[in-house]
This record gives sequence, structure tokens and C-alpha cells, in this order.
Amino acid sequence: MKKKTETLLALLNGQPVIPVLKIDDLAQAVPLARALVNGGLPAIEITLRTPVALEALRAVSREVPEAIVSAGTILSGEDFNNAVAAGAKFIVSPGSTAELLDTADRSDVPFLPGAATPSEIMVLKARGYEILKFFPAEQSGGAPFVKALASPLAGVRFCPTGGISLKNAGDYLTLPNVICVGGSWVAPDADLKNGNWTRIEELAREAAGLRKG
Repeated sequence: MKKKTETLLALLNGQPVIPVLKIDDLAQAVPLARALVNGGLPAIEITLRTPVALEALRAVSREVPEAIVSAGTILSGEDFNNAVAAGAKFIVSPGSTAELLDTADRSDVPFLPGAATPSEIMVLKARGYEILKFFPAEQSGGAPFVKALASPLAGVRFCPTGGISLKNAGDYLTLPNVICVGGSWVAPDADLKNGNWTRIEELAREAAGLRKG
């Protein structure tokens, strides 16, 4: 577990924002990933919310080697294994189940499970997890809630995701127990639809410039 934690820490600590992507058109995957990488956000999350998600993950892994592509919205052990087979460098889930945790234990690929309550965080901490996704962030109390967790749950760091934008990302990134945030604002639906990769690269560069700590 320690080795996987160190690997995940290195991946997430490299940038303040992890783009959370919902790809409906497979043709968008590679140019989108390239735009984000060029903008300074190589670590990206492709969510398994569409029929083409696994193919998108596979295409980015194959054609954009400089991208650190992860799979999100992983809900089962089967999802986990399929994403790893498609090339995911780490796995992200909105929560955790016994099946997911057992699958993660058997894999060398780091797992970022989600939690939204102290009890959920304590259970995962007892399993050896030191880095968690805090989801849904804004709806679960936002930055003040995450700040309140720092003292009683020392040693746990978070990647808050859900309802985060350029406007409020800084509220999280200033917290000592936040390593990065996840957000979809760097790839707006309209720009995706129109193939406006230059605009997405600009948004990525702006997000990459956010300061942590």
C-alpha cells in the first residue's frame, strides 16, 4: 500500500487541478488529451459514464503517451479491471465497496476512493488509504468541511471533486489537507462539441497556474 500511495501522491502532486472528463464522441478523446497536456495538465480522469469511455481511455493511453490517464466513476471490480486493461494509470471512484477495495488490494494500480463523511474516511484510513477523493465536495460542506477534517483526521489528504470551478478552487487549494482538486470546467461541453482545442488549452493553462498551499 505504501508504494501505491507514494505513486499516487507523485501523480496528483504534480498539478493543482485534475480534469474530470465525460467523453461522448470517441474522436474527441485524443485531441482533448493533447490540449490538456499542452496546457500543463497531463494527469486527466476519463469517467466511465459513456459507452465510449473505455475506448477513449485506450486511445489516449496509446496515442498520447505524455498523458497520465486515469479512469473515474469506477463502481465495481469489473470496472476496475477493465479500466486497468485499457491503460489507466490510477483508478478513481465516487465511493468504495468491499469488492472495490479487495480488487484494489490485488492490483498494482493506485486507487483513489471517494468519501464524504468522517466515518467513511476512518474506514478507508484503517485500510491504509492516506489520499482520498472528497465527493461531492460542494454539496457535502465545501472547503470549510474539508478544513474541519484536518485536525481530527490528520495524515489524510484529499482531492475534492464536485461543484468545483475556477471561482472556488482556490478555497480548497489553500488547505493543508488538500493535494489537488478535480474539475470539469477546463473542458466545457460547448468547446468539446466545437473542437475548440485552443480554448481548452487556454483553460488548462489557467488552471495549471493556480497556486497550492
